Formats: sequence, C-alpha cells, structure tokens
Amino acid sequence: MVLHRDFRKLDPATQAELRRVAAAMVEAGKTRVEAAAAVGVNRRFVGEWVEAARRSGDAALEGGRRGRRPGEQKPLSPPQEGRIRRLIAERCPDQLKLPFSLWTREAVGALIERETGVRLSASALGRTLRAWSFTAQRPAHRATERREPEVRAWLRHEYPAIAARAKAEGAEIHWADETGLSNQANYGRSFAPKGQTPILPRPAARVSQSMISSLTNRGTLRFMVYDGALTAATFLVFLRRLVQGAGRKLFVIVDNLRVHRARRVSAWVQANAERIKVFYLPPYAPEHNPDEFLNNDVKQARARQPVPRDKTGLKAGLTSYMRGLQRRPAKVRAFFQAATVRYAA
Repeated sequence: MVLHRDFRKLDPATQAELRRVAAAMVEAGKTRVEAAAAVGVNRRFVGEWVEAARRSGDAALEGGRRGRRPGEQKPLSPPQEGRIRRLIAERCPDQLKLPFSLWTREAVGALIERETGVRLSASALGRTLRAWSFTAQRPAHRATERREPEVRAWLRHEYPAIAARAKAEGAEIHWADETGLSNQANYGRSFAPKGQTPILPRPAARVSQSMISSLTNRGTLRFMVYDGALTAATFLVFLRRLVQGAGRKLFVIVDNLRVHRARRVSAWVQANAERIKVFYLPPYAPEHNPDEFLNNDVKQARARQPVPRDKTGLKAGLTSYMRGLQRRPAKVRAFFQAATVRYAA
C-alpha cells in the first residue's frame, strides 16, 4: 500500500526538494508511479512537476505562495468598493434606510448586499474593512439640529472678523463654558484580570459641583465654582469678575445656552459695552470651543484621584486642580491645539 503524505503540512523547502527528487527519478527512467511512491504523493502530482520542469526548468519546482494574489478575485470591483467606502464614511446606517444605528460588520454586510448583491461572511467583512483601513471606533455624538452651513460660516467668516476686531480694539478674546462634576461619574478605566470587572467603592449619596471657566490662547485661565444649574444671575457674577482688573476690553465667546442670552445679561453687557462684548458660537457646535477640551481634561484628571466622600471634598479637589492649571499657561495654550479649535490659536 502506498502512503501519501499531505504536502500542505510540509515546509516550502522540503516541498521543493521532494519535487526535484521525483522529477529527477522520472528523467532517470523511473515511472511516475515509482517516483510518486518514493516521495509519498499521488502520481498525478509527479506528472505535473515533470511537465513544469520541462517547460520552465528547476525554478518551476520551487513552488510559491498559494492562494490569490493581492487584488485578485476580490468580491467587489474597485468602483463598488469606492462607493461603499464613501457611504460608510459620510453617512450613518439609518440615513441610508438600514435598520442599524452604527456601522457594525452586520450593517456593512447589509449595505454591501443591498448595493451590489454580494453577500460576505463575517470573516470576509473583517478582511475587507481592514483592507480599507477602517477600524472600530467610539463615535462622537452630534446633534441632529446642528446646521452645518452656520458652522462653516463661523469658521470661515465670523470668527476671523471677531479676531480682527479684537486686534483693532485691543481686546482680549476669552472662550467660556460651564461643566459639572459628580462623585458618581465614572470617566476613566481601570485594569483588572480578564472577566473580572473592577469595582470602584463610592458613597451611595450623590453630590455634584458646577463650574464656569474661560481661557485665552495666551494661557490665561479664569474660573468660578458654584452650586446647581447656571442661572442668569450666576453668569452675570462671572462676567463681572472677568472684567474686574482686566485692564482692557474683553470679547467673551460662549455657546447658545438660553442663560447666556437672557435679557438681564444682554442689558448688562450693553451697559458695559466699553469693557465687554459677548459673542455666540453656532448652535450645537461644542467641539469648536477650546473650553470644552479644558472641561474634558478636568474630568479625566479628577477620575484619577480618590472618589470624594462629600461635596466639600469634591469642591476642594476641583478648586485645587483649577488653581494648578492657572499656574500652567503652556497647558492652557495646549487646549487650542486640537484640530477642531486650532483656528482660534
């Protein structure tokens, strides 16, 4: 009985040597059956090797990488790939009337099948997405009410005009925003053995602390800690503190929160027009306010500290960190280096 070996389990060098041995035996007068028995393969393979050696020489017996060459027999044509990639990059699944909210493999597969009639397995979808350099990422949230033309107009025209006016009037531009911290929030991650969710002990009673701050691209930082939600009265206290001792006119840029546009706020700003002017970002465009990056930094920094047991501890920790930031103008300036706010640097 002739025992056949599985060539697929042999290393390439061994495969090549056995091909040469079998071909040489046939050239020396042995039959293909004898050569096949000697190397442990089916005689059909020996015939193919002999023919290949006669056509192309010994180099043909070296073998090569099996499988498709890069780009061969792809399930989608280049135009199809380009269209699918654009749709994924520019739209959400629900915008394309697909029953998904995020681009998962299942959603991508459904899109490909609908647009091309090609159904891909999960593994094929994974290979395709990797080939396109698409990676799984945590999506950023954006309000559906956001009006992109207004955002583009702000970046291209409105803010450059504000900056030019500030220069002409010798004013200093402040970017302001408010945020809140809680002892119940979990902003960070913690290493733990696989399958064992880390436990963070904290008081059951929820305490929170609010803060409003402003910063400049020169590294100046001002802040005020307060309780509860921001009101027009609280916002006015902050604006009054800003202008005190400023030494020059202030241009303060805030978002479109209703409190920022309250009648009593607008009346006070108008009455103090020689000292302050308030401007408003387009609605639902927080990523274009550098103070948002400061808020994120504060939350991440506080998440690395022990959980405060009460409101006093929460307020003390927040105040201490903000005072430390005031002594680090280089870090404050760094909040203007993100791509979405670099226009204000």
